[in-house]
Amino acid sequence: MLLAVDIGNTTIGFAVINKSGHIVSSAVVDTDAKSAKIKAVVAKILKAHPISKVIICSVVPKASKTMEDILKKTVPVDIIGRDIIVPIKNRYKNPKQVGQDRLVGAYGAMKIYGRPLIVVDLGTAITFDVISPRGEYLGGAIVPGIRLSAESLFLKTALLPNIEIQAPQHIIGKTTQESMLSGLFYGYGSLCKGMIDLLSVSLRGTSKASDEAISVKVVMTGGHTHLMKKFVSPQIRIIDEDLVFKGIYFLSH
Repeated sequence: MLLAVDIGNTTIGFAVINKSGHIVSSAVVDTDAKSAKIKAVVAKILKAHPISKVIICSVVPKASKTMEDILKKTVPVDIIGRDIIVPIKNRYKNPKQVGQDRLVGAYGAMKIYGRPLIVVDLGTAITFDVISPRGEYLGGAIVPGIRLSAESLFLKTALLPNIEIQAPQHIIGKTTQESMLSGLFYGYGSLCKGMIDLLSVSLRGTSKASDEAISVKVVMTGGHTHLMKKFVSPQIRIIDEDLVFKGIYFLSH
């Protein structure tokens, strides 16, 4: 079996994937957790499943090295970007600036859902990634994520509290906490809709076909997907929280 490891700025995700591409087990640990805790999670996975290969997708170099050091004595480890190159034409001015998670997610989405498409990843940062009708990674947009915005409000203001991230009950907040949650969820929902509209228009402009002939798919993924899906644009009909893991699976072949 394959162990796919997705190292983000906030959490490290593990997925055990069988030969058919199905996730049979998963786990999550904080990226800044102590090494002993990470080792314990890894040991539990290796004990429970016959892992033959590990592929790591990471945006945190220090954590990548720690993870590789923990695993390489037991099982072969490949790191995306170093050992495995995502087979997608990268149109960034400096291709090295694109996070591997963005490329892997875009590649996985293209393999599953076709093209052209926009991938919206609701993580520590919210990223919008655009794939052309020809299957090229064109680039996208980045904004601070929900938790990051909430923490910034708490740290940079005198009176706003440190709130728990949960879906608001009403759009008009009656308390400071309710108002912050409304701003975060309905605000980011509107942001997503606006960005998708703008990116879709721009994406259609990259094709020689008429606008009517271009159907842009929109895929949403990331850690806050389950909380945000009712607040985002109805254009987002595809929800796939395991998109990066699926992309890693495709890269393992």
